[in-house]
Amino acid sequence: MAHLRLAVLASGRGSNLQALLDASERGQMNASVVVVISDKEKAQALERARKHGIPALWVNPRDFSGKENFEAAVLEVIKTYKVDYILLAGFMRILSPSFIRQAGIPILNIHPSLLPAFPGLNAQKQAIDYGVRYSGCTVHFVDEGVDSGPIILQAVVPVFPDDSEETLSMRILREEHKLYPLAVRLLSEGRVRCVGRKVIISGEGEVDG
Repeated sequence: MAHLRLAVLASGRGSNLQALLDASERGQMNASVVVVISDKEKAQALERARKHGIPALWVNPRDFSGKENFEAAVLEVIKTYKVDYILLAGFMRILSPSFIRQAGIPILNIHPSLLPAFPGLNAQKQAIDYGVRYSGCTVHFVDEGVDSGPIILQAVVPVFPDDSEETLSMRILREEHKLYPLAVRLLSEGRVRCVGRKVIISGEGEVDG
């Protein structure tokens, strides 16, 4: 399987980006992040990328007359890097169906809940407010809905009675940092295929992180 080239979109601190960078440098996945794009000038994710010598670009939404033009600019940048996948890592914007169609390559997202439960914003707070005993994180393909694409991998964590949004978030985040690189590793090994909504992982019993 060819070495995968990844574009990462991030709006914040980029801890999942860091997990991907570390996994790539340790040889744990046959893939490299080749460009990081943010809609926030001060996003820590951009700094993380620069420290690894990776192009880190701020595309300012305010420079464009609307979402469509902003997304077109992001796509134009991505296409110059000839990537195989686009990974969302805390990118706080919902991509339009037009972006997804025009990208022409798979887009992945990681979400801090066990989808299809608690999609959208504040998933950890939703889980606590609902009173679930287990939550977790999900890596999924992005489709034209919100957190509704085919699920690749999930990891489960307990939810304790005294959990706050912050403590639960930290517990989930530790799993995210393992799960996202694992998903990319599986893709880079050619072991992931979609059959309708189901994601089939060949040799799934051997997936051990």
